[in-house]
Amino acid sequence: METVNVKINGISLNVPKGITILEAARLAHIEIPTLCFLKEINEIGACRICVVEVKGARSLVASCVYPVADGMEVITDSPKVLASRRQTLELILSDHDRKCLSCVRSGNCELLKLCHDLKVENETAYEGERNHYELDNSSKHMVRDNNKCILCRRCSAVCDHVQGIGVIGANERGFTTNIACAFDLGLGETSCVSCGQCIAVCPTGALYEKDSTEEVFNAIHNTDKHVVVQTAPAVRAALGEAFGLPIGTNVEGKMVAALRRLGFDKVFDTDFAADLTIMEEATEFIDRVQNGGVLPLITSCSPGWIKYCEHYYPDMLDNLSSCKSPQQMFGAITKTYYAEKMGLNPEDIVMVSVMPCTAKKYEIDRDDQNAAGVPDVDISITTRELARMIDRVGLNFLSLPDEDFDDPLGRSTGASVIFGATGGVMEAALRTAVETLSGEELPSPDFTEVRGTEGIKKATYHVAGMDVNVAVASGLNNAKVLLDEIKSGKSQYHLVEIMGCPGGCVNGGGQPQQPASVRNNTDIRALRAKALYDLDASMPIRKSHENPSIKKLYDEFLEKPGSHKAHDLLHTSYVKRAINPF
Repeated sequence: METVNVKINGISLNVPKGITILEAARLAHIEIPTLCFLKEINEIGACRICVVEVKGARSLVASCVYPVADGMEVITDSPKVLASRRQTLELILSDHDRKCLSCVRSGNCELLKLCHDLKVENETAYEGERNHYELDNSSKHMVRDNNKCILCRRCSAVCDHVQGIGVIGANERGFTTNIACAFDLGLGETSCVSCGQCIAVCPTGALYEKDSTEEVFNAIHNTDKHVVVQTAPAVRAALGEAFGLPIGTNVEGKMVAALRRLGFDKVFDTDFAADLTIMEEATEFIDRVQNGGVLPLITSCSPGWIKYCEHYYPDMLDNLSSCKSPQQMFGAITKTYYAEKMGLNPEDIVMVSVMPCTAKKYEIDRDDQNAAGVPDVDISITTRELARMIDRVGLNFLSLPDEDFDDPLGRSTGASVIFGATGGVMEAALRTAVETLSGEELPSPDFTEVRGTEGIKKATYHVAGMDVNVAVASGLNNAKVLLDEIKSGKSQYHLVEIMGCPGGCVNGGGQPQQPASVRNNTDIRALRAKALYDLDASMPIRKSHENPSIKKLYDEFLEKPGSHKAHDLLHTSYVKRAINPF
């Protein structure tokens, strides 16, 4: 590797040729502040917060895009640099809605932190004309508030470069520049898939999920309702971050204790329904393999991916598993089997889900998601919303004892908990499908080839005399690459897992937000996924078909996987959608 010698704040460094000043500074343990920069996603030098002085240069340069050169001398914190950053922040604030106390990002705003760090005290230094925008409430999962947008373009970059959708971008020019959809359509009028990745990277309160916490509290306080909550596997791996715990801390026990103290009548685990999903999906896969069905079978757990397929690959809808997602299966079982056991009217049950995903808010209103004649799930909230509920009622989360989920819909296996990581659904399905096809017990339930945060993973397993080709993709741009390979005939697979969010549900659009300073230097997805794989390894039962509660459910109620009753309750349908409304 060719290297160059540079000096940053008087520190001599030998660094790889071609890296940026920002990267070189980090090698010297110097953090240059950024605002628009997201590593490998949004490297455009637009916000000018990361400017530095370079000896010999006629003006300040943006360190995130300016490459180092041999003999370069850089100053990152000169009076000139600091004055420029303050002026930039004052200009941003001059056209910014400064209602910080009531903002959803209060206490977790990258703009506010920069103002504090740089001692920007005169937020009205450039008073004058301001833009005003109406809120965009048109989508089911989120709100866009351009009054708090700072034009960093992170949202449009992740939507375009990572998800390959590009439904938002810069409209107009100059002072009237704003981030919006084409022709100023509402987000809900576009082919947005509700993944929420734009919310995850937004540095301010310009983008946020529609808050359903008041609706949940109202249900809890309604004595005529039986309010049940389910929590997705990825939530336990991230919720602790909202209370200062390290990324990837498993807080399952404290989460259960908090939910119980919030007043839910039963605290159940979506993992139970993940095991149920595997029973139905593995059965569907085996049936297609043995009876000449449409292959590859593609998993259907991610509603963002499902909507993407409906918009962009409608000719592949027959490849989708007809299984509902674990969230929806859980609601269906709660309002049928559980209701019957408890002597409850399905209409009196309020099913609340806690999800790492904003697309779940969209999913609960889809057609064909009402097994008991009422919606399978009534309210879906994000991990962030749960954290706000815990704060609102004054629970000291860190001091809560560890408690267990309620039985029987709280019992699950290691296979179900890894659903939250990319490759997890595939591995869980393989554990059951391989043993069913071969009639033999696996020597190890681990299929490590499909683990990891890579965007696309492929593997071949020899099962019952045949080679089973599998592939895993996370992030919709990667999904596009894989689907195009399949359509062209270049690659042939039997089973494919696709997750809408890069890294899977652990990196869902509803998870606690981490600032760019963390996102750029930490593999958040891997740390959260590790918590799930560690939990899987520690569990006494690691295969879905060995879950005694699942066996009992089939014996008492569903008859067998793939039965007529199971199809009525646990399977769904899809529709072809236009890419845009024109």
